Amino acid sequence: MTGSADAYARPAFDRTLLLVLPAAAFMLLLFVYPFLYGLALSFRPKEGGLLWNYVHFFTTDNLWPTIGITLKLALPATLINVGLALPIAFKMRVRTRYQRAVTTILVVPITLGTVLIAEGMLLYFGPKGWLSQFLQLTHLYDGPIRLTHNYWGVLISLVISGFPFAFLLILSYITGIDPVLARAAATLGADPKAQFRHIYLPLLAPGLAMCFCLAFVQAFSVFPSAVLLGSPAGPTRVISIAAYEAAFEQYDYSMASAIAMIMGFVQLVIVAAVLGLRRAFYRGPVSGGKG
Repeated sequence: MTGSADAYARPAFDRTLLLVLPAAAFMLLLFVYPFLYGLALSFRPKEGGLLWNYVHFFTTDNLWPTIGITLKLALPATLINVGLALPIAFKMRVRTRYQRAVTTILVVPITLGTVLIAEGMLLYFGPKGWLSQFLQLTHLYDGPIRLTHNYWGVLISLVISGFPFAFLLILSYITGIDPVLARAAATLGADPKAQFRHIYLPLLAPGLAMCFCLAFVQAFSVFPSAVLLGSPAGPTRVISIAAYEAAFEQYDYSMASAIAMIMGFVQLVIVAAVLGLRRAFYRGPVSGGKG
């Protein structure tokens, strides 16, 4: 009897868990090991003590401001992308004849890549681009349009390339919410605004927070747009450019690793703050989906 009781108390090992090992090995080799190697490398500077790279970064006038410059680009771009994607995805949650076509058009920029988007913006928004020529030809605006090689060019590029990503994420969360909840609220007298505020928005809070975090991480690592559409030596000298210069111009891989660690830490702080705000905004269950 005791042996049979022990058998019930200790279930047999589930061999299907072995299927996780390749994925775990993949994560270890391609993510964990490079991170640990980069972290260790950042504490082996070419000169000075253990923390010389970090001290040098925060005491050099053309290095530490790159954090603020990158945040000034990444945060507005993320807010715009999530703010635009939410109402559009909410309208697209209902299946209509044109839903698939409109969704395809909205997500096309995600297939182009940042470099191709930058080339298109240079042709269209550049000082001698199509838009500037059209406005001058129609005498609507005499001077050249300055939407490239400055802050606004990089911001517009981040919005164009990041919006499809945010839209698809939010659309997947919205379509997972059971419409029966809204219909039940409507029978109790709730208008569409009240349904959105009291049903959809609370259930979307975890998804919106995750969407914001992923979109922010994507925007914070901006590099091609800042070089092609911005001013790499001026107002759009983002932190990734500083890491590139340290690695491939100064050949100081230790300093480049330290800058990469600082990038990761800033991203972690923002992500933790957003997830903390999500808990303050909504503490209920995150499930409200179908089934």
